[in-house]
Amino acid sequence: MASEATTVISGGSTGIGLAVAVRLGRDGGRIAILGRRSEVLDQALRQIRKAGASEVLAVTTDTTDDRQVANAFATISDGWGQINALVNAVGPAGAGRFADLSDEAWHDAFDQGVLTAVRCIRHALPLMRKAAWGRIVNITALSVKHQSPGLIAYTAAKAALASVTKNLARSLAAEEILVNAVAPGAVLTGAIQAAVSAAGGDAHDPRDAYRVMSEQFGSSSDLRRVADPGEIAEVVAFCASKANTHMTGAQLNVDGGTDFC
Repeated sequence: MASEATTVISGGSTGIGLAVAVRLGRDGGRIAILGRRSEVLDQALRQIRKAGASEVLAVTTDTTDDRQVANAFATISDGWGQINALVNAVGPAGAGRFADLSDEAWHDAFDQGVLTAVRCIRHALPLMRKAAWGRIVNITALSVKHQSPGLIAYTAAKAALASVTKNLARSLAAEEILVNAVAPGAVLTGAIQAAVSAAGGDAHDPRDAYRVMSEQFGSSSDLRRVADPGEIAEVVAFCASKANTHMTGAQLNVDGGTDFC
């Protein structure tokens, strides 16, 4: 039976966002993905359709531009009228230690890592309030709890997003709109594959990728491997679904076993 859910995924054309879109597509729902590059969106759209989504909409959107985000949600509204779930998978690019980062780099990290989600939530809420149920899922990071000096601006932005998540969960609880965060550890996405390759590792081997991430960035996992994006997508899919009825304000670590507090 096809899912009745309508989900928007910001950053849905690559990495964890695409994995989430494909996973939710298997449930047969309607999926809209936002991304900056039309050719990449087109490739993702075909994958999501193949997975089984009943309808797929790809909207070219730079989520650092509020006008473009507003136009994207207007397009979604024109097509579907309402949405049930929003997944924010856009993240800050790049790494760097404190001494290496300019003001511009800090501004970019917070714009990409926090404000992209804020803009999408702002424009999604009116459509979500028209639906019978609503869920928001923000992708944060394990580094919020396990700090890495080489990811200082990235981690600070993700920590801010975790705070936004908890505050929104409390703000929207009276409307039964549930807001949660999923915090992955190291995941075998394009950025990590590039870093592993640059260090001479095997970018397609989760265990060798873990070795490099451990040496370069202090990554730690009891499973001693990095995750496949699909493993993160399974958890996000539950948080974004109607099946999640009583969890809000949570940050779920999906990290291969590094933190049990």
